[in-house]
Amino acid sequence: MKVKGIKKYAKQFLSTVDLKDVPQAIEQLSAIARLMDKDKNFKTLMISPIFRNEERQETISHISRLLGISDMVSKYIGYLSDERAIGALDSVVKSITAMYLDMKKKARVVVTSPVQIGKEFEGKLIESLKEITRRDVELEHVLDPSLLGGIRIKVGSTMYDSSIKGQLGLLRDKLLSQ
Repeated sequence: MKVKGIKKYAKQFLSTVDLKDVPQAIEQLSAIARLMDKDKNFKTLMISPIFRNEERQETISHISRLLGISDMVSKYIGYLSDERAIGALDSVVKSITAMYLDMKKKARVVVTSPVQIGKEFEGKLIESLKEITRRDVELEHVLDPSLLGGIRIKVGSTMYDSSIKGQLGLLRDKLLSQ
């Protein structure tokens, strides 16, 4: 679902939440986004104009109680539902996370490799990334055996790909363009 103003919704959220509560709130919003992704009936209820706002609000309250979601996050989800922006919750959460990390002068880095990387290499990688980004680094490691070898590093929207799979893809593209 395409929704305009993702950043606007993220800024509104961050302006109402105490900075120390943001990580927990992001986790709670992510839980709702995952639920919408997994349960098509719930997603339909949240985005379909067939259902009344009261029905959606009642469902949000019930789910919030079951999942232990704070009143503030529950109200925000209700607000997104009223604004017909709830279908883009996953994008809103990503925007909130990026803005929060920017405020905290941190960079989120996703490292993808075919095997688990060692602690020594991880430490060196974090130090190098701190120098490049000039920020503290929050590292997430993803295993992907299809890479065959090497690693892929994603910092924000920038991708560094030294994997064998990535290099073979570049070679294929170069050969096909000739």
